[in-house]
Amino acid sequence: MDAADPGEAFAIWHRECVRSREIVSAAESLDATCEYRGEVISFRDILAHMIEEYARHNGHADLLRERIDGTTGE
Repeated sequence: MDAADPGEAFAIWHRECVRSREIVSAAESLDATCEYRGEVISFRDILAHMIEEYARHNGHADLLRERIDGTTGE
């Protein structure tokens, strides 16, 4: 089994955060739209979806952590 490299994973994550911030900063408007899979969507909807997904995955990670160390949040 290959060993994961947490340092590399965090470096990739940090690069993606920088790139995401660049994209958001360059946006002319949150109301700008594009077509994706035959549907017109706004930049605002894309960002809201990404926030929801990020929160969902953080919740999953928190559940795994709770199973490992038994600590729960308030």
